[in-house]
Amino acid sequence: MSDKVIIFFMIVTIIVLLLIVLYQRFVFRRGIQTKLRQINDKIEEILETDSDEKVMVFTDNPVLMELGAQINCMLVERQRIKAEFNREKISSKKMLSNISHDIKTPLTVILGYLEIMRLKCADDEMLKKAESKANHVMELINQFFTLAKLEAKDMDIDICRLDICEVCRESVLEFYEILMQKDFEVDLFIPETSIYVQGNKEAIQRILYNLLSNVIRYGSDGKYLGVYFWQDKSNVYIDVVDKGKGIEPEFVANVFDRLYTMEDSRNREIQGNGLGLTIAKNLAGQLGGDLILESMPNKKTTFTLKLKKINY
Repeated sequence: MSDKVIIFFMIVTIIVLLLIVLYQRFVFRRGIQTKLRQINDKIEEILETDSDEKVMVFTDNPVLMELGAQINCMLVERQRIKAEFNREKISSKKMLSNISHDIKTPLTVILGYLEIMRLKCADDEMLKKAESKANHVMELINQFFTLAKLEAKDMDIDICRLDICEVCRESVLEFYEILMQKDFEVDLFIPETSIYVQGNKEAIQRILYNLLSNVIRYGSDGKYLGVYFWQDKSNVYIDVVDKGKGIEPEFVANVFDRLYTMEDSRNREIQGNGLGLTIAKNLAGQLGGDLILESMPNKKTTFTLKLKKINY
């Protein structure tokens, strides 16, 4: 065999060996990339679903194995922090509930003494003012107490089949006199026939009371109240509408936050405590529904109470 042939075969052999090495490196890198992509997808799934799963890495690559172990350590720590946060959250809500309850007892006694003193001194304006302020504090504490119990899932709400049309008519009727005194135009579109929802009468009345009183407090410039019913196959919707100042778009997301009050709350004549809508939103959620807000300032503001419909 000539030297040229031998050299040719050597060159071919070297080329083949290089191709094999390059292929193996390609397969190796591709395998690592595939594993990394699988790890990344699993982490995204865990974060999106907020699950307590761990990352499983099926490989004999020591670097990938170490990476998987470190990721799982971080996930375990995340789980521990999340559990601790939830415990603290529940504990703080129960503490607030207990404090509210403890404050109510002596305040009730104070109110009792104030009432006795006022009855004995009917013309004493100072006593009347003191009693009024004490009643205001009691109302605020009651709302704190209710919200704390709702958020701590410590309030029993009996869910039953309820004629929402009747409940709504009763709620509006309570405000009829004050609406007439303030020259409101009132549009009611409440069906004459019964519509049944999954609800609790006291809870729904409390939600509607808050929405209707908000119309008088914040929407009085528009001198308008509209109550509209509509429904689909699964839900009933009650729109409570006013044409007052409304809420600017940048503040809509904050309306249901605790202790958030409208700008006009600086005016003591219409001052709110910032808890009513938070309680209403929580109650709607406890009933399996929701409370939604849409507002076009100085045109139309709509709070929509969504409740689960019962078709039998």
